[in-house]
Amino acid sequence: MGVKNLWDILESCKKTLPLHHLQNKRVCIDLSCWMVQLQSVNKSYRPQINKLYLRGLFHRLRALIALNCSLIFVADGSIPAIKLSTYRRRLNAGSEVTQDDKNLDKVSSLRRNMGSEFSCMIKEAKALGLALGIPCLDGIEEAEAQCALLNLESLCDGCFSSDSDIFLFGARTVYRDICLGEGGHVVCYEMADIERKLGFGRNSLITLALILGSDYSQGLHGLGPESASQIVKSVGENVVLQRIASEGLSFVKKAKNSKKDRHFSKCNNKTDSINQEININGSDHSSERENPFSQVIDAYLNPKCYSADSEAVHRVLTQHPFQRARLHQICEQFFEWPPEKTDKYILPKIAERDLWRFANLRLTSSELGIELPLLKVPVKCPVTEIIKRRKLQGKECFEVSWEAFYGLKSSVVPADLIEGACPEKIVDFENTRAQAKPKKSKPRSSAAEIDQKLKALLLDIESKSSTNHNASFSSRATVTLEDGTAAAKADFTRQHQLLDEESEINTDGNSIMTRHPTGSTVTKNEIIDLVSPSPVQSRNVSRTRDMNCQLINAIELSDSETESSPEHERKARELKLFIASIRDDDIS
Repeated sequence: MGVKNLWDILESCKKTLPLHHLQNKRVCIDLSCWMVQLQSVNKSYRPQINKLYLRGLFHRLRALIALNCSLIFVADGSIPAIKLSTYRRRLNAGSEVTQDDKNLDKVSSLRRNMGSEFSCMIKEAKALGLALGIPCLDGIEEAEAQCALLNLESLCDGCFSSDSDIFLFGARTVYRDICLGEGGHVVCYEMADIERKLGFGRNSLITLALILGSDYSQGLHGLGPESASQIVKSVGENVVLQRIASEGLSFVKKAKNSKKDRHFSKCNNKTDSINQEININGSDHSSERENPFSQVIDAYLNPKCYSADSEAVHRVLTQHPFQRARLHQICEQFFEWPPEKTDKYILPKIAERDLWRFANLRLTSSELGIELPLLKVPVKCPVTEIIKRRKLQGKECFEVSWEAFYGLKSSVVPADLIEGACPEKIVDFENTRAQAKPKKSKPRSSAAEIDQKLKALLLDIESKSSTNHNASFSSRATVTLEDGTAAAKADFTRQHQLLDEESEINTDGNSIMTRHPTGSTVTKNEIIDLVSPSPVQSRNVSRTRDMNCQLINAIELSDSETESSPEHERKARELKLFIASIRDDDIS
């Protein structure tokens, strides 16, 4: 629990940071808090059967491993003597505490029942973490106190805990919660923000714990978080603990009596009960007896923890190996996963972590003024080559192949990671892709464009053909008449005019016919069908008989005649080239 209502007081200092904020950081984890969080995910869970809490822990760890976040589990040790009454009250005189009430004052701390269900969950979590290369530090007493000491001594960058009293133990950066998946984030509180925005330092927070209640004290009745904050802030960070040590919480009663609002007036009617509370917890009326508030203050300022230079702390700060075979056993035992599924989940994350470490090595070398080419870096780059560009959840990534990493062939990693670790690989990838890129083919015309061009060309050619045909008939065609008489020429000209007036389109719309007065027909012109693959048929010399049954030989419009027009010849060439280009596009 921590301090009652303290998270509400600190609400204005809460920050929601993206998950990659933890990249390359060392973080301590209050393991009990995480297991309680994961335990509450499924209200109907059965810890020894479905292991949902352990599966959730696995996915949290693999997400942080991929960010090269160095993790340290910290487990609770013995129960502090000052917390025993609270502990028993929470468990309703639970089975884990076996000492009689009369012997509690003689015990400095109480060992936990390691055979309880929750203790077994902690053991499983520690085994899973160790297989992933995450060490565990078993605290002497409170895990949050040990986490806070490591953070205060700058041995870690922050602590994961949902117990608000971790600030009272000296923590500077606390991550209260974590969310995975798309938009993953952590909820963070910085002691620097608390001091700047609220004016509360460590001493003020300890005083709030004495007033509001915590794991170590029951607090005072009749004061809410806002009133308590105002009273503590009025006293000041530097002197508040000295006043408590000298006069207990009597100054709180004086501050309450000075208030004129209705809330504090009601509290003044309970002066006797407050005096009784202060007397019970130790007041200035019993100077000979030790002030019990001093015990609470000392428990927060000097918790029982491993010191920063202890062997236990040095052990967890060293790098621990990834135990693949052990992880296979645990996942098969608890999740019924085959080794292939376990590798699919964890190997890409382990490889990504190693690439972050390689990137950090190159960055450190650069900051020291050592600029080494990729091939001369003492540690071999884990990436063999870049396969292709990818985009995951809107983020630029690369699919890469790995250098002999537990059989892992390829996976997708963020683009910024490749840029930091091996930018030379990106250059090689771009050059290779540029060389292999085919030449741009001529863009194909759309169906609408093709149809429009065809119509324009056909109309133009048809009009040219009609003009040339009429001109040939009237001026250039040589007509040979068998009798050679001028009357026959005049009669032929008159018939030709009549045929032009009576011409009409036949039923299929493919040819234009002229109807002779006697009923015979003569082909006047043809419309070219470009869709049909049939070859162009040559026109034979038409023969017709006049009224005197004389044969008239009319010279046909041949290709040679149409070519006599330069404009017509140019249009015909354009049409042929256009049709050839369409056929080439279809073939390609």
